Amino acid sequence: MFVHGNPETAAVWDLLLAELAPVRSDLVRLSPPGFGAPLPAGFAATPAGYRDWLAGELAAFGEPVDLVGHDFGGRHVVAVVLSHPHLVRSWVSDALGSFDPGYEWHELARRWQTPGVGEADVAARFGAAAEERTAVLVERGMGRAVAARVAAGQNEEMGRAVLSLYRSAAAGAPGLGVPLDRAALRPGLAILATADHVAGTEEQRRRTAARAGARVAVLEGMGHWWMTHDPAGAAAALTGFWATID
Repeated sequence: MFVHGNPETAAVWDLLLAELAPVRSDLVRLSPPGFGAPLPAGFAATPAGYRDWLAGELAAFGEPVDLVGHDFGGRHVVAVVLSHPHLVRSWVSDALGSFDPGYEWHELARRWQTPGVGEADVAARFGAAAEERTAVLVERGMGRAVAARVAAGQNEEMGRAVLSLYRSAAAGAPGLGVPLDRAALRPGLAILATADHVAGTEEQRRRTAARAGARVAVLEGMGHWWMTHDPAGAAAALTGFWATID
């Protein structure tokens, strides 16, 4: 099961899943509420709310899954592994660095976390024409082949979810009190894309991977949207990891 982040839809996985399809027939994408899926009235768009949403989806599936998360989806994955390990057979995340006590939110996150500034940003960002939204994603590093598909799913609901999620996440200091060692109850893999500048430093990502008992897969030269630029390399990292699990 694949869980994406922000400001994305499940289309961000298109190229990677096309690479994996010949070797796995059980690929499922889960879209967090507000991110390519409806945002129900009263839904708590907070880290805890998304953790509980994901746990519910996994429980309904009926058996432990191989769980892969990107960006905030990678944080949701870790949260579920820590709280509901029985729902997970293995886990993969590229967001472990954000659990390091020294992690600093990236510039765009800080903008969304600022009252007034964040509202203006999401109104302009998600209210723009589809072509403009696509261009912004490409400029920030997403592969052009999927950027238009992701941009098509960006809307006002996503903007509301973004503000709620980032502001609630900012309320606590990163990493403090998070029992990452419990993640070692299940086999884990940390994706380390070396040119990803929003996931923490390489040192932070390696340090948190060690705390979580996770192996590290280095994607040399890849940025935040690694799955859109080197899907074959990413697929090889995942299948190699899954092959080690009994």
